[in-house]
Amino acid sequence: MKGYLGIDVGSVSTDLAVIDQEGEVVAHQYLLTHGQPIQAVQKGLKEIQTSFPKEVEVCGVGTTGSARQLTGILAGADVVKNEITAHAMASMHFYPEVKTVLEIGGQDSKIIIIRDGLVIDFGMNTVCAAGTGSFLDQQALRLNVPIQSFGEYALQSESPVRIAGRCTVFAESDMIHKQQMGCHLNDIIAGLSEALVRNYLNNVAKGKDIKKPILFQGGVAANKGIKQAFERELGTEVHVPKFYAVMGAIGAALLAREKMDGSKTQFKGFGIVDISCHTRNFVCKDCENVCEVIEFVMEDHPVSYWGDRCGKWETQGKKF
Repeated sequence: MKGYLGIDVGSVSTDLAVIDQEGEVVAHQYLLTHGQPIQAVQKGLKEIQTSFPKEVEVCGVGTTGSARQLTGILAGADVVKNEITAHAMASMHFYPEVKTVLEIGGQDSKIIIIRDGLVIDFGMNTVCAAGTGSFLDQQALRLNVPIQSFGEYALQSESPVRIAGRCTVFAESDMIHKQQMGCHLNDIIAGLSEALVRNYLNNVAKGKDIKKPILFQGGVAANKGIKQAFERELGTEVHVPKFYAVMGAIGAALLAREKMDGSKTQFKGFGIVDISCHTRNFVCKDCENVCEVIEFVMEDHPVSYWGDRCGKWETQGKKF
């Protein structure tokens, strides 16, 4: 059976998915990056290898996410694409009529506008992490509420309080103020959920033509309180796909399936989980650009460089 592997490496999570030739998901894995993308990918590959049938042969690999270049070189990717393309691909695969994709991850959030099967517009958060998964994790820890239960608390609220959600610092100080006023925990959490959704719609989605069907994906889509807040603000149903947390990886796998078309994969095999590899950076002073160059080393051999503007180092290794 032919299988296609997708790997999505972000700042917070590393997601992997394997699909078959028909596009059905046969295995998926979600784990935390912990600031070590190479080790996270190796661990993810080791775990996912044991979770799909042995008769599945990986015939194509796609990578996406902020560490897609690094991952592409490590795994031997056949296609390397940005997150917008990967998430849109997965969304249209499961919901062909989708027109808007809301995606919120650990450190970033994005909106994708789709019409007639094509991405016509998108937006991403820039400098502020308000509304992302990491901020919600911090507030759950501060409130001593398990992050898995955060959404349930919001759904139990009868009168959400008004929280300033434009900035993480303001949101946190406003929450503390509401606590000191004696507001109920459920109402504070519900108010925070609504504030984060307002922040998303006023910044990431500002000026975008949001039409239904609407998909909500990314790790934060597990939060029922955020989903409910989106539905209230938008006045329509918001759908959460079954594989909401690994849609980027599924999209990368679908892109790999689309590209291969019988050609031989560059996948280096699951043996790479035991390979010693790391990155190191240095400043090149050969010209006035003074570039900080990143060198990727596998088994003590430099295999790729990126970060240079003139192309001197890029040409000495494989770069996606």
